[in-house]
Amino acid sequence: MDATTGTPRTDTPDTRATPRIVVGGALVRDGRVLAARRSAPEAVAGRWEFPGGKAEPGETEAQALERELLEELGVRARALTRLPGAWAVRPGLELRFWAAELLAGEPRALEDHDALRWLGPDELDTVDWIDHDRDVLPHVARLLTEGGTEGGTAAADGIPTAGDAQSAE
Repeated sequence: MDATTGTPRTDTPDTRATPRIVVGGALVRDGRVLAARRSAPEAVAGRWEFPGGKAEPGETEAQALERELLEELGVRARALTRLPGAWAVRPGLELRFWAAELLAGEPRALEDHDALRWLGPDELDTVDWIDHDRDVLPHVARLLTEGGTEGGTAAADGIPTAGDAQSAE
């Protein structure tokens, strides 16, 4: 409202701007998923997460995850299916998880991590996960126990696959 006239204003920007997307990758190999221990920032150092990062403008979620896994772990991977759920990390940032498969390379802790572990479905609760990553564990466990990532439950539930045109803006 315009304070002087009492009429609705039409020139103000929408305060419900689309959040920037952060992608986390459940990188699966041989029935196990990769967990990475954070080395920074101090608030989460020593806790475990699924590697990933922020999508750049114009990048799809799948492209962002594939780029982030190359930067953080030195591996080529393919994003397959988005897992159910989305979490507000902080105002303006929304975290989404994807199943991914390793295409080439052996993961190494290159950026923001000091240790990596491959975990089976019965080992997922053996590390101290960052809260948002802990929330997606039931979906990751299902991925590992059902033995497949492509065309899994997320795609059947209408959640995007890497082939979908999903903008990350």
